[in-house]
Amino acid sequence: MSLPVFCWGQTSSQSHTNSPGYQALVKDAKTRIKEIDIEQLKALESSADKFTLVDVREDNEWAAGHAKGAVHIGRGVIERDIESRIPQKDAKLVLYCGSGSRSALAADALARMGYTNVSSLVGGLTAYKSANLPIEK
Repeated sequence: MSLPVFCWGQTSSQSHTNSPGYQALVKDAKTRIKEIDIEQLKALESSADKFTLVDVREDNEWAAGHAKGAVHIGRGVIERDIESRIPQKDAKLVLYCGSGSRSALAADALARMGYTNVSSLVGGLTAYKSANLPIEK
């Protein structure tokens, strides 16, 4: 028997953010991944290094605005779609979400799939916007 679940006052992503189990999962993933901050992202953007900025947020979040030049591969499908979208396992990838949690989980998953140069942006799009970096729709 299945029961419907109703949530009031917050989105599903907000309700999971404060879940102790979710936070433990994110904390564990962060022990295995590389994270970069906004200053490191700015330095990377101004360098000659080629990299791909990947937005792992949901479709509606992407449509509302995303980092300029980013590609969208949502967290729910990244493991399924990454190899067809970015087949080079040594490609430099910087993943971001809203806060840095979903991107940490995605970075951990990609590392387990053999991707060797993946980072998660600390603070996600929130930090990106706070740094007044360009947003596009």
